[in-house]
Amino acid sequence: MVSIAGKKGHDNVAMLGIGAYRPTRVVSNDEVCEVLDSTDEWIFERSGIRNRRWISGDESLRSISVAAGRRALRNSGVDPSRIGALILATSSWPMLTPHGAPIVASDLGMNGIAAFDLTSGCGGFGYGLGVAGDMIRAGSAEYVLLIGAETMTIGIDPTDRGTAFIFGDGAGAVVIGPSEENGISPTVWGSDGENAEAIRQDINFVDYMQRAQDLQGTDPKVEPVGRMALRMEGPRVFRWAAVTLPRALSTALDVAGVSKDDIEVFIPHQANARINELMKKNLGLADDIPMAGDIENTGNTSAASIPLAMEEMLATGKAKGGQLALLLGFGAGLSYAGQVVILPPAPAESSL
Repeated sequence: MVSIAGKKGHDNVAMLGIGAYRPTRVVSNDEVCEVLDSTDEWIFERSGIRNRRWISGDESLRSISVAAGRRALRNSGVDPSRIGALILATSSWPMLTPHGAPIVASDLGMNGIAAFDLTSGCGGFGYGLGVAGDMIRAGSAEYVLLIGAETMTIGIDPTDRGTAFIFGDGAGAVVIGPSEENGISPTVWGSDGENAEAIRQDINFVDYMQRAQDLQGTDPKVEPVGRMALRMEGPRVFRWAAVTLPRALSTALDVAGVSKDDIEVFIPHQANARINELMKKNLGLADDIPMAGDIENTGNTSAASIPLAMEEMLATGKAKGGQLALLLGFGAGLSYAGQVVILPPAPAESSL
């Protein structure tokens, strides 16, 4: 019988460099409230958000993904020719076909490498980090460029009090590769499809196209086609998070073989500042441990949230390369993914 050859990669992997891109347009709560029936005080009290970034001009999901990826490559010092795969974690690429990763790879001068999109909502970066690390350990690639990028604002209803003030746009990227010391723990991840409708697109593509076809020839002022938008049942998501996330955080520590006292930095998904403070308290992390607060001026950027928050902490000195950090992303799916990691070096070229 013919024996099929296998492959073995590197046991130890780590994030070697980080890069990010923040759109130039800063949108305040007051600007959001020009359309939304709310106030700056109400938004900040409930979410911790004061500003967010929205794409404008010639910025697009494609361009911000490329910009973040290019910075991550430069900051890592890894030659682009050594990148064996590109993972684009996103839920807002504007087309189902072609998917985004091959296009982004080509724009970065890496046409021909393995490239694929990974869609797991706000947990997308954590899922991508797990997949990338396992690819390198298995020998499927030596270096992987992981980009978490979103333009969430193209899919929100500006009058929806449940979503309009929460989301922003942005991109963050890391280069992952072999290292002397393991810098990425096994991934703790899971999903809850029974509660998937808590965060959803309000109409599927097939029904939307059928509606547009049915309304051909009618007066759009009388019967508009409308638009697809993201809807979220906030209280339902909060209840799920309160039960699921503390267990996920504790398990992440266990599988990494570390204790809560070993953690030096906490970087949760930037969905809600109140939820993050509650998670930190319930996990028993020390009060003086730095925790990401990028949400205040960036908002919730879904799959871009954790790398953007990580980059901000490293660039401002709130965290330092080499420190032990606990990451946790969670959201649509409903799904979550967490890891204990060693932070990459502070970026020589940052997005701030």
